[in-house]
Amino acid sequence: MNKNRVTLSHVAGTHTQLYQGTLPQFAFSGRSNVGKSSLINRLLNRKSMARVSGEPGKTITINYYEVDNTVMLVDLPGYGYAKRSQSEQNRWSLMVESYFTNNSFLCFVVQLIDLKVGPTTDDLHMLDWLYETRTPFIVVATKSDKLNKTNREKQLAMLASHPSIPEDVPIVPFSALSGEGADQIWAYVEDAVREVEP
Repeated sequence: MNKNRVTLSHVAGTHTQLYQGTLPQFAFSGRSNVGKSSLINRLLNRKSMARVSGEPGKTITINYYEVDNTVMLVDLPGYGYAKRSQSEQNRWSLMVESYFTNNSFLCFVVQLIDLKVGPTTDDLHMLDWLYETRTPFIVVATKSDKLNKTNREKQLAMLASHPSIPEDVPIVPFSALSGEGADQIWAYVEDAVREVEP
């Protein structure tokens, strides 16, 4: 897969605009400002393919990044941002729920959790929903470079034993600064693509 052949191929602002193609999809989920855009940019070796903002709640669309006409990386809007209006929150809920409903091309969800903060209440709701709906997922622990070695190992051990994260779910420490974890995430993506290829 040529990771340099990337386009922002589709943007959905409402549930009626969701991508209808057949490429395997990998959805990136997490709270506002957890680092989804930074992760996607690192995976794609681009500085600004996905817009990075220091202000939470900026991504309010579902953005589909097509890689080498082979896979679709799907940037979901961040959740848990309280300053959104009720109408915006309702639109977000309907759009994201519609994305997950009957999406046979979704291979797995990349669930981002800030390693320093640990799972928030909103993260736990999402993790429980993924488990209950039997949606495959991996956990990416972002901002791994922000902790010293002792705290990093402590936080990773906490995630590994967390009741909302099944034992067989991979946990990948990730740093946007160093790129730690990017190759491992791509390996999971490529394995999943091989499994769905005819």
